[in-house]
Amino acid sequence: MTIRLATQDDSAAVCAVIKAVYDEYGFSWDPETYHADLYDLDGFYFDRGDLFWVAEVDQQVVGTVALEFFDVIPGQVGALVEIPTSLPRVGGTDCSLERLYVHPDARRSGVGSQLVETVFAEARKRGRKNLEMWSDKRFGDAHRLYGRYGAEVVADRICDDPDVSPEWGLLVRL
Repeated sequence: MTIRLATQDDSAAVCAVIKAVYDEYGFSWDPETYHADLYDLDGFYFDRGDLFWVAEVDQQVVGTVALEFFDVIPGQVGALVEIPTSLPRVGGTDCSLERLYVHPDARRSGVGSQLVETVFAEARKRGRKNLEMWSDKRFGDAHRLYGRYGAEVVADRICDDPDVSPEWGLLVRL
């Protein structure tokens, strides 16, 4: 397995991995808004100073993950913070793990763990202190994975995705 920074040329493979998970769970795919970032990795991630990785096995993309950086969210670390023009966030965080998906055929092979470790290592390297993640409540395997790395559920919210999905907010103290 290889973990590497994605390029814009990986967009179709990234979409294929994430769509496979969406199809597995019966989620709606919305390329125009909610998934627009996946079609423009440069514009939504790299041009903003954020990062996006892919995991490859036999030169096939089988997993994805992103790391977004931002100024510290105001409020107590781990508290749910209501933001007027945004979804609620986890207070005291300064980065977030985004778009962690592993193709169903590649699960239980260490791909998810390697992607999570890549994000946490990069966040620490950049001096980040607290990371937030938001994860659909139906992703039980992902929540167990996050828990092995010290993530704790601190909040919940309704996502602005097409399915209006309930999510857990998780905090990792880096």
